[in-house]
Amino acid sequence: MTVRTQILRVVEQEDINFLLTNRIPRRLATQFIGWFSQIEQPVIRDLSIATWRLFSDLDLSEAKKSKFSSLHDCFIRELKDGARPIDARPDIVISPCDAIIGAHGMLDGTQLFQAKGFPYTLEDLLPDPALVEKHRDGCYVTLRLKSSMYHRFHAPHDAHIDQVIYVSGDTWNVNPIALKRIERLFCKNERAIVRMSLAHGGHHVTLVAVAAILVASIRLHCIDGLLGRDYRGRNVIVCDSQVRKGDELGWFQHGSTVIVFAPDGFALCENVQEGAIIHMGQPLLRMSGSILKSSRPFSCP
Repeated sequence: MTVRTQILRVVEQEDINFLLTNRIPRRLATQFIGWFSQIEQPVIRDLSIATWRLFSDLDLSEAKKSKFSSLHDCFIRELKDGARPIDARPDIVISPCDAIIGAHGMLDGTQLFQAKGFPYTLEDLLPDPALVEKHRDGCYVTLRLKSSMYHRFHAPHDAHIDQVIYVSGDTWNVNPIALKRIERLFCKNERAIVRMSLAHGGHHVTLVAVAAILVASIRLHCIDGLLGRDYRGRNVIVCDSQVRKGDELGWFQHGSTVIVFAPDGFALCENVQEGAIIHMGQPLLRMSGSILKSSRPFSCP
């Protein structure tokens, strides 16, 4: 057994993992990594990426470039053109990111789950009663981005982004170990709620980008500024951005979780299974025929 394997076995023990990733000064650790990861010094950059490779399944073969200016530059890397084919079928809502599929299913009114036996409600997660009602009895999928994954997220369908709600909060880890221990964890963490009106029928699909320890910053192309610890702007941000399926929406500074919500009339695709890996562009949700028939004209500049 290698030293690397021995270390990984210790770190992966639930009690130790929870202690190492949560029972530390989370904000301070996040602030430090945010600063350290952007150091553009070749030795620091190379050692950091090498250490990251040692303790993860980091694969840079799909990256658009092979040289990075910093650890942060590697974290938010773009992929080669065509690396993520987009399912173009009009009735399919695609996964907005690469991820491991977590809790998913139909909402019971406004109740859903972060892990088995750990329910929470839309009212706790979304600070907008009207948006809560739009997703009542709808469906949801939790998408967890591992640190080694591609960290950018994309439009799940042709849509108009009309609002972003920023909610400041904590930075608990969002791995399965923490989700089984911390009640309403997603409702405690910092998050950005992206409200999207689809071209088909104007139905809303909502993306909730949840930050976590070492990841408390979110960049969205549809607004000015970085959402994070130093953000001092409005919490409710009106947007006017038209996007096509697969267009890049933004990125996490490191990686975390995206929860996708859709209203009644959408169903989970057959490939959505807890624990499975899904890539950006692959099928996530399917629209009913009635939604497709209610399609309205859509244009994108």
